[in-house]
Amino acid sequence: VQLQASGGGLVQAGSSLRLSCAASGGTFSSYVISWFRQAPGKERDFIAGSRQGGSTRYADSVKGRFTISRDNAKNSVYLQMNSLKSEDTAVYYCAAKYTSTTLSPPYNYWGQGTLVTVSS
Repeated sequence: VQLQASGGGLVQAGSSLRLSCAASGGTFSSYVISWFRQAPGKERDFIAGSRQGGSTRYADSVKGRFTISRDNAKNSVYLQMNSLKSEDTAVYYCAAKYTSTTLSPPYNYWGQGTLVTVSS
C-alpha cells in the first residue's frame, strides 16, 4: 500500500484547509486510516482517525475544528481543518493499518507528509 498526502500550504490563522490522502494497493475499506502531525522539534502526534466501520476519534487539540472523512470508493481519506491556529503548523502524515481496529500505533503504512504552515 502506498499513501500520498497532499493539500498542505501556507494559510493565515482562522482560515481552512483540506488535506487529502490517496491510497493505492490493498483493500482500502479494510484499513484503519489516521492523520498524525509533527511540529518542529516535537514528536509525531495522533490527531484524527477513522476505523473501518467509519467511527472516528480526535485529539483534544483539534476536536471541533478538524474533521476526518473517508471515501472508500476513491481510496481516499480527507482532513478538513477549520479555524486554523499557528500551533497547527506541522508536517501532516496519513497512516494506515490493517492489523487491528484500534487507532493506536503501530501503523503499517505511512504517507510522505505534507507541510501546513499557519501564519498568525
